[in-house]
Amino acid sequence: MKNNIAKIIMVTMVVIFLGPVSCSDDFTNLEPLGSSSYENFWKTEQDAIESTNSMYYYMKDEDMFSRGFYWYINASDDMVTGRIKADADNAKNFNLTGDESSLKWMYAQCYKIIRRANDVLVNVPEMDISESLKDRLLGEAYFMRAFHYHYLAYHYGDNGINGGVPILTEENYNDEAGSYSRPTSVVENYAQIIEDLNNAAELLPLITELNSEDYGRAHKDAALAYMAKTYIYWAQYDASKYADAVIAADAVTNSGSGRALIDTDNPELDFRELHSHLNNWTSEYIWSVDSGIEDGSKLPGVVLENKGWGLYNGWGYYHPSLGLYEAFEEGDVRREVTMLKFGDEFEFFGETRRYASENSQSGFQWNKYMYEYQGENPIGVTVNANGDNPTTLYNVPILRYAEILLIKSEALIMQGQNGDAPLNAVRDRAGLLPITGATMDDLKQERRVELAGEFANRHFDLVRWGDADAVYSEPIYGRIHTDKADPDSPFTVEEIWPARPQFNPATMHVWPIPNESIDSSGIPQNTGW
Repeated sequence: MKNNIAKIIMVTMVVIFLGPVSCSDDFTNLEPLGSSSYENFWKTEQDAIESTNSMYYYMKDEDMFSRGFYWYINASDDMVTGRIKADADNAKNFNLTGDESSLKWMYAQCYKIIRRANDVLVNVPEMDISESLKDRLLGEAYFMRAFHYHYLAYHYGDNGINGGVPILTEENYNDEAGSYSRPTSVVENYAQIIEDLNNAAELLPLITELNSEDYGRAHKDAALAYMAKTYIYWAQYDASKYADAVIAADAVTNSGSGRALIDTDNPELDFRELHSHLNNWTSEYIWSVDSGIEDGSKLPGVVLENKGWGLYNGWGYYHPSLGLYEAFEEGDVRREVTMLKFGDEFEFFGETRRYASENSQSGFQWNKYMYEYQGENPIGVTVNANGDNPTTLYNVPILRYAEILLIKSEALIMQGQNGDAPLNAVRDRAGLLPITGATMDDLKQERRVELAGEFANRHFDLVRWGDADAVYSEPIYGRIHTDKADPDSPFTVEEIWPARPQFNPATMHVWPIPNESIDSSGIPQNTGW
């Protein structure tokens, strides 16, 4: 499977220059990347395509969807950092200043892509190119602007003391950096996101209408799916949005692309192969990081055993917790696919091994991202030969169809309606019996185990449900084995991360905006940080 979009982007970024220098570079502007000037660009079909390709550049960046936003997911109760890293530990302990080098990139890079999208939306409509190509490129620009605002909105904005994040569109994106302000509420961001996604959905093709070389580009289902997810976040401030979330989720199901769970009535195999390159472009994967053995999301290598038992340069971060392991029902095949415990058998570099780890702080490791390491010599075949860039053929998921079903179930339950059918579809694929009269507790449980370790974001689930304060007031536990090299060694259950009573739900429901971006934009920092 080729790493389609990433290859195109690497060529594109050598030659393209996007945008006049009128705003601060780290807020909305880009460094010049070649010899083309803004004045002589935007002339040809190739210019239009290259400008649109550049919007995908940061999808594969280590500080976006390899680690980046994952440092904040790591704050949840489902994992611990894995290795000593001050920025990550401070994030997990809700003790940040806004100056952390590992956490400063996501905000600024989202705005860089928003700027690129605005450039496309301003210039492409006036170009002498085919209307069908215009529609596709404009649809991609609307989607990528909305997608990056989606991440900015709930990470950094609220409906209370802070307000939303600055809204940059075609009308104001070239204003001076210090002239931007924060909307009074993040609801304004959500409204802009929905407007963009509606525009994208009208213009974009279904993925089933794309040529294979265009896999990885925005498509109609991605726009519809992010409407559903945006509405579920918006609904914490406006309960009427639960109904909109149901409508958007149904629109994904009924789009005509054949969205469905990977379910052949072989639960263990289905869930194992779901989390592999075998299903990169199939019916369940709506939006993911287009990856390959040359580039993509590094997350599979980041979560691998440190130094990969001497066979590969795993980085050894993000160890699952005992609490997550115990959250799975007995007989739920997802547990063993999701995580390894001492003594579990797995294939690695052509050998059947039993899991043990001198690196794991919890006694567990993510197994969900390990499929591509199975072969006898996977390096250069399914795994990147460069262990400092440990990508694999697996497209790391950002939004799966299973999450859309769970969004629908949650939205129905929150309206006092029956959410059993979409929830039970997810349970059935896992080989579990159906639930009758599913409650929010059932829904929370199902999201936790189905989406564990993914960008679905356990931390912000806890925040938006109002559960974070109670959960973070409890320690995180692991299994500490007497001999970490012996898969059969006995263990004791021990506290591996202390309780975090310092979490303040009144202020820490959002993260601090990086101070570099505060300085360049002139907007106020989030309260309490």
